[in-house]
Amino acid sequence: MAEDTTNFLLHYDKSKDHFMNRKEFLRHSLLGVGALYFTSFSSVLFAKNNEAKIETEIVEIDNVIIGSGYGGAVAALRLAESGHEVTILEMGLNWEKSGEKFSPMISPGKSAAWLRTKTIAPFFNIFNTKKYTGTLDRWDFSNIKIWMGRGVGGGSLVNGGMAVLPKKDYFGEVFPELNTEEFYKKYFPLAEKELEVNSADESFLENCSFYKFNKVGEQEAHKAGFKTVRVPNVYDFKYMEDEYENKVPRSALAGEVIYGNNYGKKSLDKTYLKKAQETGKVHIHDLHKVESITKGSDNTYILEVIQTNTLGETVAKKKIVCKKLFLCAGTMGTLELLLKSSNDNKLTLNSEVGQNWGNNGNFMTGRNFVKTFSGGTGVNHSTIPVGGIDNWDDKEHPFFSEIAPLPMGMDVVTSLYLMINPVPKKGSVFFNPISKKIDLQWSAENVALARKNAEYFIKKMNKVNGGTRAHLLFNNGFGADICYHPLGGAVLGKATDMMGRLRGSENLYIIDGSLIPGTIGVNPFLTITALAEYCIEHIISEDY
Repeated sequence: MAEDTTNFLLHYDKSKDHFMNRKEFLRHSLLGVGALYFTSFSSVLFAKNNEAKIETEIVEIDNVIIGSGYGGAVAALRLAESGHEVTILEMGLNWEKSGEKFSPMISPGKSAAWLRTKTIAPFFNIFNTKKYTGTLDRWDFSNIKIWMGRGVGGGSLVNGGMAVLPKKDYFGEVFPELNTEEFYKKYFPLAEKELEVNSADESFLENCSFYKFNKVGEQEAHKAGFKTVRVPNVYDFKYMEDEYENKVPRSALAGEVIYGNNYGKKSLDKTYLKKAQETGKVHIHDLHKVESITKGSDNTYILEVIQTNTLGETVAKKKIVCKKLFLCAGTMGTLELLLKSSNDNKLTLNSEVGQNWGNNGNFMTGRNFVKTFSGGTGVNHSTIPVGGIDNWDDKEHPFFSEIAPLPMGMDVVTSLYLMINPVPKKGSVFFNPISKKIDLQWSAENVALARKNAEYFIKKMNKVNGGTRAHLLFNNGFGADICYHPLGGAVLGKATDMMGRLRGSENLYIIDGSLIPGTIGVNPFLTITALAEYCIEHIISEDY
């Protein structure tokens, strides 16, 4: 076994509810070494030379899932329902278990940023915050900034909840080897059911003052000749109706979203993960970060893990040996682990790993001095989007755009849009030996079509409706470096087989956004969930 371990092997005995050392284990087991599970970790501290030294524990487990986002949550539930014990390692905090509350955008608290002392929202970062394992993280690269969710539930904690079905023809173009009809008849409906997707009542939207921004966005889009669509969401709109009437505590109507929602939103901890834990076979360990992966000679995987406190300080080290490993750490987390482990531990990767990466065509833009409906977009904005502008069928300027809220607590006379575009020129992710981190090959060429579409869209909207580019929010009115939806790098059917098995690595599975080659044309989590349902169904059928 690797260095820096203790002189005993720890195993978990469920019947006695404690860890046994090597001698105890051998006395109690005729098998010697088995696939055992743990329900809690504890650090082992030894006093040496008057200093506390954190020693490394070793634990053996059959099924480990890294990450508790959409892919990990689906995999955990389906494995548990099939009778398999599962351990999820999540680097973020279990917010429900912690008892801490999420904070609104205009009053950032503990949940606002991942181990930062200043907020990292896309705009108006004028707030200082105390260092804490918050829900929102951002990785900055040369030409792009990528926002990610942290915590049990992953990105579901911090996104706007838009459960958008991708265009059927485009899904078939992106995944030509998949059975498109099967996905739209089986896997997408299953994902919608489990995620508890619902739509807002039209009369409520018409009369709710918190959706004036959306009404303005739709009316002005129609005037400019664009088609709009109503967008389903995982936020409970019946709860929101009660919010509006002050019958229940407010969340979406209280400015909560990118730092987490305390009420109303059906994030994964309230859907897939809740059902998974109710089986009694899924054990979630928060604040556990996997540092690297090594493949054993017996086709097991050895994970170097650190456990931290809410200040990011290491409180324990673990060495976990697993038979089957599911990488569900989100696109960037999964790629970081694969590429770093390949560099440091000679983990064998195929040449497709890191290729076909994209930003889902994300391009933020906006318009200032919006004057429709006697001025402005409203003082109050619900944080949950319900409208989109669908221009995907335009051969020259294909895009889908979210009509986004800007809950500043005042009428900022601004319309904000998150555009999603095709990504004809993909980027790539690689390990940088100098920084010892992953890096991106990504430049203005990769966003050329998105910029062209944004210029066309804003010019057409302003010509008919008035207004200017949103210089108050973006440099020259455009946010080309903003990415909420990193996708690709371990693409289905290329880096993996058609079930998510990493090519050349037995018993290592990829189930997250890295399976999607760069873009899917809409907010991606519904597609990630459907792909996860498809992959894990076949993995369980064929590999268990």
